[in-house]
Amino acid sequence: MSENQLVEWKESWRDDYLKWICGFANAQGGVLEIGRNNRGEPVGLVNASNLIEELPNKMRNTLGIIADVDLLVEDGKELVRITVEPYPYPFNYKGQYHFRSDSTKQELKGAALDKFLLGRTGKRWDAVPLPGVAVGDLDAGALKRFRERASNTKRLSADDLAVDDATLVERLRLTDGEYLKRAGVLLFHPDPERFITGASVKIGFFESDSELRFQDEVQGNLFTQVDRTLELLLTKYLSAAIHYEGVQRVEKYPVPESALRETVLNAIAHKDYSSGVPIQISVYSDRLLIWNNGQLPDDWTIERLTQKHPSHPYNPDIANAFFRAGLIEAWGRGIEKVIRACQEAGMNTPKLSYEATGLSVEFELVAQVGTKLGLSRDQVKILRKSRQESPLSELLEVVGRSNRTKFRDQVLAPLLEAGLMEMTIPEKPRSPKQKYRTTKIGLKAVENLEDE
Repeated sequence: MSENQLVEWKESWRDDYLKWICGFANAQGGVLEIGRNNRGEPVGLVNASNLIEELPNKMRNTLGIIADVDLLVEDGKELVRITVEPYPYPFNYKGQYHFRSDSTKQELKGAALDKFLLGRTGKRWDAVPLPGVAVGDLDAGALKRFRERASNTKRLSADDLAVDDATLVERLRLTDGEYLKRAGVLLFHPDPERFITGASVKIGFFESDSELRFQDEVQGNLFTQVDRTLELLLTKYLSAAIHYEGVQRVEKYPVPESALRETVLNAIAHKDYSSGVPIQISVYSDRLLIWNNGQLPDDWTIERLTQKHPSHPYNPDIANAFFRAGLIEAWGRGIEKVIRACQEAGMNTPKLSYEATGLSVEFELVAQVGTKLGLSRDQVKILRKSRQESPLSELLEVVGRSNRTKFRDQVLAPLLEAGLMEMTIPEKPRSPKQKYRTTKIGLKAVENLEDE
């Protein structure tokens, strides 16, 4: 026996335990047994009959909750069992909202409390009205570009798109009475961070977890964030391999463009914007990590997310506008499309992680031979030779060179910086015992070259 989401034990009664009853009612319901120690062993109560009489009144008068209170006898000892049903509306104990999660009780505060209360009223965070901002404050250019996108996708009729801005925003369900919803501000305001902290995307290129080489911050409405984020990733942060099919130039990125686009769209559309934390994209020489403070639906797991599942948007009003603009589907196929695009490109399936702090997708970046930076013939020879650890003298012999300084600067240094090669004694670069070897990324680059 053990305590769990639906079971809690207490050796004796204290009125403070009304918090646990409140937590059960606000979650999935549960059972509180009085007279049992934390190992589940019955220790009994001397006042069980009194509790049977008193507890229903205390729960009703203090919490407004009606629950079954029963007398149990186990090993000759009397216990009290309180069975609490889940309630569709929220309860509080002296102004505090408690919630049962796994085998613990939590007091809900801040963004978590907002989410809980909104959920109980049938609203989502992005549907809350935002005083102090009107349709006239929105970016007319952003609304015009939305019309163009929606016209191309045919997901809004010509009549819907021919109306004025105020009517269009209303038909997109982005108003609540006379107020704009938070979703409307995020989608079309030129500076949504004036009202919603952290409504942006941060991108950084890292030498290591602690060494940042350069970074960018993408701000503006969500449509702008999508376009600008993808533009930066594809032109500044990732190098494309270039080849020709006949006379046509073809670029191939280390992450399929469709997979990258789908992941960025999902991060922006489904982020928990109440967190105040920007979406963070970390690019390394061998991997790309996209993290957002998003939340999966209750009882969902990463396994469920990667399987066929219904669409369950965290921000329904934002997702609806993205769907009308043709940016996302409405069938819950986003992750499936990302995985399939990577498989078709011969890449490993991206790694998905979910914790209390958010959701992340990690792509493995395979080094691209023939990138815009280019690999020389000598560098390719060195990568092949260094499948086995090799001293500098042997590498010089392979490419027919004698000038060690030029060789280091022109051939070795770019390979080391790109993470394609590494030293066996990195802390002593000029050691006479120094050798060089091709890294895992470099080996994949050579394999790709040989396949081509």
